[in-house]
Amino acid sequence: MKIFSNMKKVAVLTLGVSVSGTVVAATIAERLAQYGAAARARLKPYFEKQQVAYPPAQIALIGLKQEKILEVYARNGTNDFKRIRSYPILAASGGAGPKLREGDRQVPEGIYGIESLNPNSRFHLSLRVDYPNAFDREQAAREGRSNLGGDIMIHGSNVSVGCLAMGDKVAEDLFVLAADTGLKNITVVLAPVDFRDEHKTVSASAHLPAWTAELYEKLRTRLKEFSEGQKP
Repeated sequence: MKIFSNMKKVAVLTLGVSVSGTVVAATIAERLAQYGAAARARLKPYFEKQQVAYPPAQIALIGLKQEKILEVYARNGTNDFKRIRSYPILAASGGAGPKLREGDRQVPEGIYGIESLNPNSRFHLSLRVDYPNAFDREQAAREGRSNLGGDIMIHGSNVSVGCLAMGDKVAEDLFVLAADTGLKNITVVLAPVDFRDEHKTVSASAHLPAWTAELYEKLRTRLKEFSEGQKP
């Protein structure tokens, strides 16, 4: 089955052993065995409603900072993406504007992938976003910025600094869905506002770098791939 073939492709992360030699970390496969059945049972009715086979060929996670919503889209083959679920973001620090440096407490803005899964997160389970991407590095080089930060996660719990806290049950759903789909088949779009709504803009008081105009045009174009449609 596709689920198990994809599981083999996901890197196994562990935290090590205790002083006594007892293993204290779990592998991704062990977390999937622990949470997989329940998470898939929660997800599958939404996939069935949108007539998208599970696991899908591709998923997109759309994080909207102002709206505090994380949308999950999926598709198979060359079909259009369909919105599967919308989850509330329980916590995310910062405001409009891209992440520029370590410690600025900003959630990044841009188009990313998922780099890895952490089955031993301090916040239950987490998906690591591959910030900084090439665009982030290019702008930093032009401006002479270094130490761009990292460790941007989509994780459980309801507290966060620069990450997206989704609650533990949702983190389980996203963790299992990401593993079943395969990390290379995941796109993450993080935007300051939902640019699909032409009335929404970023306030001039945000004092954004000039190059964010280019970034926001890219985000606006990419978001058009994901229509509003019927909210599941």
